[in-house]
Amino acid sequence: MTILRQKMINAMKLRGFSESTQECYVNAVAGLAKYYNQSPDRIGKEQVQDYLLHLAEQRKLSWSTCNIVASALRFFYVQVLADESRKLWIPPRKRQQKLPMILSRQEMDRLFNAPGNRKHRVLLMTAYAAGLRVSELVHLKVEDIQSGRMMIRVRQGKGRKDRDTILSPRLLSALRTYWKQYRPPEWLFPGNQTDLPMQRDTAGRIYTKAKLAAGIRREGGIHTLRHCFATHLLEAGVDLRTIQMLMGHRSILSTMRYMQVTSKHLQEVRSPLDLLGLPGSKTEP
Repeated sequence: MTILRQKMINAMKLRGFSESTQECYVNAVAGLAKYYNQSPDRIGKEQVQDYLLHLAEQRKLSWSTCNIVASALRFFYVQVLADESRKLWIPPRKRQQKLPMILSRQEMDRLFNAPGNRKHRVLLMTAYAAGLRVSELVHLKVEDIQSGRMMIRVRQGKGRKDRDTILSPRLLSALRTYWKQYRPPEWLFPGNQTDLPMQRDTAGRIYTKAKLAAGIRREGGIHTLRHCFATHLLEAGVDLRTIQMLMGHRSILSTMRYMQVTSKHLQEVRSPLDLLGLPGSKTEP
């Protein structure tokens, strides 16, 4: 590891950046250095601006992705190298609001039956049953499964906050069978090295492989399971405030967007076309 990279990582740790943010920022600076085949501290301001333009116009990356790269480069030059002239800025744009893709219960059953590996199957079941982010999923420890309370303790989730979420009896049964087979010592889903947790990318690949094997062609990665958790709870009549607490949303507005994708809610709304078929109406079908 270079001295510059270590210096940047130390600066981020001092400011309490999450591991995912640290990784994202380091990769952004490394991408700049690779593009010019030069150490980032020797790259000029105009070159940095040209690189951002390249990401937007040539590589067609989204505005939000370019903004993250700009934030990472701004942090590196201003905070790490103390170069105030590198205050990069991208004009704000309205973010695209895309509704999450939701799997049906039949698709969920096919998804969970697809993996031949018990560990992979239980991993996906846990993500859905508890509504976990992938970073929370892979950092679960055996002791976080609190069967006496029928709760799962999520440690240091987004915003560095602990929370509890529900433990499904069906999931608990699957976890017990899984534990008897694999005996994970600390991390519930360890990686190749049992003293380390599974990588997030590995969990994502497990989901994608299972989705294809189940014949599901919908877009979206493993985070889809978290969306399904919230939507299916809402369709089952669970109130928004409870779902907000289970998911660890800071704002109820984040939870409310699932109102837009609940089939039960939408099915209760009658189309104005149906209203034209009332008794006495002369409208022909």
